[in-house]
Amino acid sequence: MEYILNIETATKNCSVALAKGGKNILCKEIAEEGYSHAERLHVFIEEVIKEAGISMNDLSAVAVSQGPGSYTGLRIGVSAAKGLCFALGIPLIAIDTLQTLASQAKVEIGLIIPMIDARRMEVYSSVFTSAFEKKREVLAEIITEDSFSELKETLYFVGDCADKCKEVLTKENYIFLEDIKYPSAREMCSLSYKKFKTNDFVDVAYFEPYYLKDFMITPSKK
Repeated sequence: MEYILNIETATKNCSVALAKGGKNILCKEIAEEGYSHAERLHVFIEEVIKEAGISMNDLSAVAVSQGPGSYTGLRIGVSAAKGLCFALGIPLIAIDTLQTLASQAKVEIGLIIPMIDARRMEVYSSVFTSAFEKKREVLAEIITEDSFSELKETLYFVGDCADKCKEVLTKENYIFLEDIKYPSAREMCSLSYKKFKTNDFVDVAYFEPYYLKDFMITPSKK
């Protein structure tokens, strides 16, 4: 079965998982306020490969979180993934960061709203069904009491925005799953395998992380 290395660095969580046949077999991760991705990422990669008893040459592909998220974090993860793919001559797979985050919520009905903190009351968000199918594209938006009010289903919010959003999003059908804070490479394993089986790869030379542009306009000082 194929070994795929999964790299998630879009948030404070620096996460690396090794999958075999789409199943996670090893994961190393740590979430720190100081964003220690540059120091931790390559160590985690070496550790999962060594502990699995394989070599880099046994990898069939590398999957990386495509964003949205931290500019610096995404650059570190994508640069590492590209370097491995170039060196090993294997394909690169890009995974939606918000889908990875949403995949941690195991609910039977309702909708899942993954949110990644941007700044102030701003978030990167999307909407997924309980089967993790995307219902709305990724948006950079400012959260108000009217956000998501058009959705009448039970809404499950996941991500690192609970503290600032739960005081504003107070409708009865809003539920915050506060234990699910950051995306993890564990949830990338099945997603990357599905893409691998359908040859859904990105161009190693030209792929860039998915950066959402700033959406708050600051007036110039006079």
